[in-house]
Formats: sequence, C-alpha cells, structure tokens
Amino acid sequence: MPVAAFAGPADELSGLFLQACLPYAGKPTALRQWAARAKLPEVTDPARATFLNGAPGKVFDASNAAGKFALLSSDDGICAVVTDHAGDRETEQGLQLALTGAAVKFRLVIERDDKLNPKLHHREYLAARAGRAWRILAATVRDSAPGQAMLTAAPE
Repeated sequence: MPVAAFAGPADELSGLFLQACLPYAGKPTALRQWAARAKLPEVTDPARATFLNGAPGKVFDASNAAGKFALLSSDDGICAVVTDHAGDRETEQGLQLALTGAAVKFRLVIERDDKLNPKLHHREYLAARAGRAWRILAATVRDSAPGQAMLTAAPE
C-alpha cells in the first residue's frame, strides 16, 4: 500500500511497515531481496549493530523526503521499521488506519509503559489477513514532541 508523498512520518512509517514487514516477517531472505529491489542501501556497522542491539541481521536505509527511516531484518525473521520523528498518538493512529485500509484484522492485546523507562510506551497487537498472522509491537516515546517510533512484526 503506497503512502502519499505528503504523508507525515507516522504515516510513512506505517506504509513502509505494510510494504516490507507484513509480507516478509519470518522470511528474512525474501525481505532482503525486496529491499534490494526497492534500492534501499544497506547500513553498515556500527549503526547496524546498534539498530539490531547486537543481534545478527541487516539494516536498510529507507529515508525519504518525509524523514529518516530504517528497515531492520533480523536473521530470526523479525522485521521492524524505525523513525526518529513520529508522535505516540500519530503512530498509533497511522498504524491502525494502515492495517484497516489493508484489510488486516487486528486487536490490541497489551498497552503499557516500559517498566524501566516510563517515557517509552508499548502497544502489542495480534493481526491476521488471508491465512497469515502476526504479532505487532508499536514502541513509541510518550512525549508532547515527536520522537523515536518502531513498528515490529513477527509471524504468529
């Protein structure tokens, strides 16, 4: 589902998530082939290791006119997209609108602040479409100003 060029960072994040993570979660080779076809450059160390928190995998730069974006592909099949400038509510709304628009059925199963850092907010969803199911985690910075946001998908 392409996202309009005038979309804000939260909408761009959700659009990238729908294009890359939902079809390819659990399929790291296919995700990396998609990233190559999309001409997303691979991020090298030390940034790659930082994004993946030391886990094995690849990171791609998906930045565009709307902002900085990264696509994370861990070797275990988890897929994530990250931006440095999306608000908490905008990210929640953008993800839910994108999922609804793509005919993905979903439900919020957990919503909580991080125990170690209460500025971080987590929303966990169960989602399904056409015989596939995912666990989706939206992690945002709870603040009045936009901050970092990450959407993660793992096959269920």
